[in-house]
Amino acid sequence: MKYLLYIIAAGIVGGLIIGGVHLLRVAQKNKKEMAQYSGEEVKLNKKLGKVLVVYYSLSGHTRQIAEIIKQETNADVYEIKTIEKVDTTPWFYMTLREQLKEKKYPEIKQDFPNLSKYDMIFVGAPVWWYTMATPLYSFLQKVDFGGKKVVPFSTQGSNFGTYFEDFAKQAKNANLQISQAFNNLPNDYQKEERNKVVQWLNQL
Repeated sequence: MKYLLYIIAAGIVGGLIIGGVHLLRVAQKNKKEMAQYSGEEVKLNKKLGKVLVVYYSLSGHTRQIAEIIKQETNADVYEIKTIEKVDTTPWFYMTLREQLKEKKYPEIKQDFPNLSKYDMIFVGAPVWWYTMATPLYSFLQKVDFGGKKVVPFSTQGSNFGTYFEDFAKQAKNANLQISQAFNNLPNDYQKEERNKVVQWLNQL
């Protein structure tokens, strides 16, 4: 029994070390990336027409990006909301994996905006299991973009996986534009994150 406890303890310590090294590498990568956006405030110099931002957010980071887009483009905003609350319990990722495997996604509220009113539609969500958050799958199953310009964006810890590839497969009749991925960052990077968003908008 004593040796078993030693093995378990060693496994826990090893996991913590590996996790710590990973977080350190991600932090260093983020610092290097965001340094290019640390200069003067970038100004929006592109007219994008009437804009809609559609997003799903659980932790709040996707909402933060959506709000920056809204502020810069005077966009309307539509938040994807699930019928049942999504709880990040210890079983969350098991449930999520089952949803993706069975392609049975959570029910969402269907008070969708009239997409035909907009010139450009931004659509964003967090990355779950290296793909789109399942509520976004639900949304894309139920809408047709009718040839509108659609701009996907993601938020994630460090790896967006197949998010954009999967988005392209699911977004019906979308005229896809330049996408962008945003790592989850501490508040110290608010200026840099805004500059990254605006620089992306200027490329559209």
